[in-house]
Amino acid sequence: MASALRTSVRRLATSATRAAVAESSVNPYGIRVSKAQGVVDTLVGAIGNTPLIRLKKLSDETGCNVLGKAEFQNPGGSVKDRAALYVVKDAEERGLLKPGGTVVEGTAGNTGIGLAHVCRAKGYNLVIYMPNTQSQGKIDLLRLLGAEVYPVPAVAWENPENYNWQAKRHAERVSKEDPEHGAVWTNQFDNVANRRAHIETTGPEIWAQTGGKLDAFTCATGTGGTLAGVTRFLKDVSNGSVKSFLADPPGSVLHSYIQSGGKLKERSGGSITEGIGQGRVTDNLKEEVNELDGSVNISDEKTIEMVYRCLDEEGLYLGASSAMNVVAAKEVAEILGPNHTVVTMLCDGAYRYADRLFSEKWLKSKNLRDSIPTHLEKYIVLP
Repeated sequence: MASALRTSVRRLATSATRAAVAESSVNPYGIRVSKAQGVVDTLVGAIGNTPLIRLKKLSDETGCNVLGKAEFQNPGGSVKDRAALYVVKDAEERGLLKPGGTVVEGTAGNTGIGLAHVCRAKGYNLVIYMPNTQSQGKIDLLRLLGAEVYPVPAVAWENPENYNWQAKRHAERVSKEDPEHGAVWTNQFDNVANRRAHIETTGPEIWAQTGGKLDAFTCATGTGGTLAGVTRFLKDVSNGSVKSFLADPPGSVLHSYIQSGGKLKERSGGSITEGIGQGRVTDNLKEEVNELDGSVNISDEKTIEMVYRCLDEEGLYLGASSAMNVVAAKEVAEILGPNHTVVTMLCDGAYRYADRLFSEKWLKSKNLRDSIPTHLEKYIVLP
């Protein structure tokens, strides 16, 4: 019996040794990350903590480290999951939302999808107002995720029938009718909880992932939350040494605002980048707009070429706003010169835009067909 006991002990010891060896030798990086992440509590715990991807081709071209934060790995597929979580958290903290309450937002894009995931995980009702110019596929997706969707005529921000103001009135009405559960208009453009999300999560993640060794950050802005929040954190933690640059598409006034020292001009034109560019300085951006070190204006021609380049060279299937950010990171790296580290945001993937970005007909309709280099034309697979 003693012999059998010794054999059992040896087997256990051998098994433990083998397990330790296997853990240390097989995927050590993955094991470290998995231990750090642990088990999260519901879907909202999985928002954030996305990897930084070194873009090898562009890094080699510029002599810099060009890094993209893989926000398409968030549960809802975009960077907007972060803002969605924080505007809901803010409403909870202020007592505006109680269990079973209603969240209302005006959005034509990824914020709605992020809110849909967060609201389902937290048990809130979600109401979305959006311009009726949006695709049926986007409306169907939001409804599939449990949202009540109201497509309304597309009118200017100043018009009281703009989808944002209709969303605000809806929230006020529900709040009066159902005070027991509450309702809130999350107001993503001017609710600074959006900015706070990036001060508390995105900025610290970038700083930690680079070991504090980065020289510049750049991204485009719609609501302004990402650019402002990350800029605020990085400026504070680096004592101002990290530079921050706005990436701006055609049709936005912010590039000219920064270059002119604060003069807004009338908005004109447009861009293929959905949800990016602005005609005003939002509340999320206004505290940090004067902290920016510069801006780069990125044409649609450069953006669409980068969509195809990232797919071909890096295996990254990115949406137009992400590709625009990558172009901006490349240009900022060229401004700074070799041996610098530049970080940008890979906001989302191309999955929701593939019927346009890789369509011969759509590219021609936007006069962008000739922007695709000959060796990348093989990716134009849709008629």
